[in-house]
Amino acid sequence: MKHQLGLGAITTLSRALSATIDGFNDKQFISDASDSIEGLELKQRVEHLIVVLHEHLPINFIDAADVLMKIAQQWHKDKHESSWGAFTAWPLVDYVAIYGLNKPELAFKVLRDLTPLFSAEFAIRPFIEQHFELTHQVLLVWCLDDDEHVRRLATEGIRPRLPWAKQLPQFFADPNPIFAILELLKNDSSLYVRKSVANNLNDITKDNPDLVIEVCRQWMNDASVETQWIIRHGLRSLIKQGRPEVFPLLGYSEQVQVSLNDLKLDRSKINLGEEVTVSIELESNSKVKQKLVVDYKIHHQKANGQKTTKVFKWKNITLAKNESIFLTKKHPFKQITTRRYYSGEHAIELLVNGKSMGLISFELVI
Repeated sequence: MKHQLGLGAITTLSRALSATIDGFNDKQFISDASDSIEGLELKQRVEHLIVVLHEHLPINFIDAADVLMKIAQQWHKDKHESSWGAFTAWPLVDYVAIYGLNKPELAFKVLRDLTPLFSAEFAIRPFIEQHFELTHQVLLVWCLDDDEHVRRLATEGIRPRLPWAKQLPQFFADPNPIFAILELLKNDSSLYVRKSVANNLNDITKDNPDLVIEVCRQWMNDASVETQWIIRHGLRSLIKQGRPEVFPLLGYSEQVQVSLNDLKLDRSKINLGEEVTVSIELESNSKVKQKLVVDYKIHHQKANGQKTTKVFKWKNITLAKNESIFLTKKHPFKQITTRRYYSGEHAIELLVNGKSMGLISFELVI
């Protein structure tokens, strides 16, 4: 990705600056921006280009802001628009987060204009930290903007655990300011925006799962198709954890009335690199049709003798009155970079709509 901020991007930036600053020294800018950039990683390149921009933009942020907003306007008319790579405008956007931090009202105008070029989700976060009340009010207004990029910025920028960005721990304890923004966007027509709302909800579940579940319960009253989509994707981590409360929100049966008639493995001892086959038989005890999610949880042995668990998806099923179903599943135990296996007792636990139905042990040999 870092090569998207190479000489091509620098040339594009120089052309944009030349079009908006009288007497702009494009050759010097390209020389300064290109100096030593090949040895830098992506974020280092952004930081390097911000320094170079500061040397070539007007020193006064008011004047620099005027240049940046003109660049944003010109980009849409630029015959070379296709040359703007995914990261080309990133230094322009993050420049505002550094040199416009003491002039937030003006900075917000610039970020609103620039965010369609490259999302200002990183740049808005210093303003959230230093000018929270003002920034929050602006984000609420942006939720009503005609531009989907601006509406998405309102939710993406305030995500408490946004990847690649500094976390916003103030919302770990109190996410209510975020919910005020998501409330305005829960029916958004743009999938681009809805994905961000769902990702924001998923972030919040890491610290406040019960609050998210309660908010989603409220949203489900007369929920639009758009809201239902957000709830389904926003609860994905809790679904994977097997939280029973979330399954009714997704249309699955609230009361699980099934019997586990059989749970067995094809072997009691396996070597690393092999797979185990799980077989189950479920029987409905309900007088009505049930919509069920069948998952299983692996209890892995740790080096200290304790267990750590991970939930795996199996199958979504519908059972009629008194109906039975027989299912099998193969689970491989292969060496992977994200997990270290240890010899000893392991277990597979069956989950139906997050409810534990039974557990069976086996030995893993490394």
